[in-house]
Amino acid sequence: MSTVKLTHQNISNGWFRESGAMWPGQSMNLEVNQILHVEKSKFQDVLVFESKTYGNVLVLDGVIQVTERDEFSYQEMITHPALFSHPNPERVLVIGGGDGGVLREAIKHPQVKEAVLCDIDESVIRVSKKYLPAMSASYADPKVSVHIGDGFDFLQNKKDYFDVIITDSSDPVGPAESLYQSRYYELMRDALRDGGIVATQGECQWLHLPLIKEVLTFARRLFPVAEYAYTTIPTYPSGQIGFILCGKSKTTNFKEPLRRVSPEQELKLFKYYNSDIHRAAFILPNFTRTAIATDNTTESTASDAPAPTESA
Repeated sequence: MSTVKLTHQNISNGWFRESGAMWPGQSMNLEVNQILHVEKSKFQDVLVFESKTYGNVLVLDGVIQVTERDEFSYQEMITHPALFSHPNPERVLVIGGGDGGVLREAIKHPQVKEAVLCDIDESVIRVSKKYLPAMSASYADPKVSVHIGDGFDFLQNKKDYFDVIITDSSDPVGPAESLYQSRYYELMRDALRDGGIVATQGECQWLHLPLIKEVLTFARRLFPVAEYAYTTIPTYPSGQIGFILCGKSKTTNFKEPLRRVSPEQELKLFKYYNSDIHRAAFILPNFTRTAIATDNTTESTASDAPAPTESA
């Protein structure tokens, strides 16, 4: 019996090519060993392929979500600066994150007694369990429960319940568009207990300063503390991704870990995160600091980022 050879519009001549309207004029290419899965779910195009140098790769609507080689940078940095800034994060909600990576990191904290994941697309969870086992193994933990549905709707039925809410969303198009709106941040705030913390995917400072500024502006109206941090990750556009962290208490200080583990435990638990990286993630270059400053009244665009220059 012959096997049908899988194809995908973003793969040609053995190479995957990612390009998109949110990063015009540039693209990311990865060499492909084999296509593992192609599917049109109810919400998006789902692709998994084995790459030559980055392991298995999950792609949604043509955009890389995770690769096995570098996923830990994103998963650890969207999770641990938030959880280590909370004195006792017993209840954690992850919205999006169907690959299981954020769950994996959250349950490393012994304080966590309940970790709930809400993802709109069951296909992401299903294919991740098959092709991303190091991430999706978190689903087997007894503290974890899963809700398939829209995060916006899920939050409307939760009040004063969670200690930390992490929104691991894709870019603000398609099913994730509502997760970048002021009303969504209001729902997250209201679902938090006193002292609660929010961490969300915050896009790239090299590409999306107007969007980052917009989100921070309404986040600062809704929360007494709102900060931007970032990490490096080679397969995301421009090699960086940011996070927006909000605290329901005015005493929350994201820039200094409230709780710590020993350096030996850090090496055992984490590939990227440590307390020094935590602090450094909030140290921003001048062009970003100026663009998102609370007293900044000038319009910022992606062109505010310094363009590369040729040296003599």
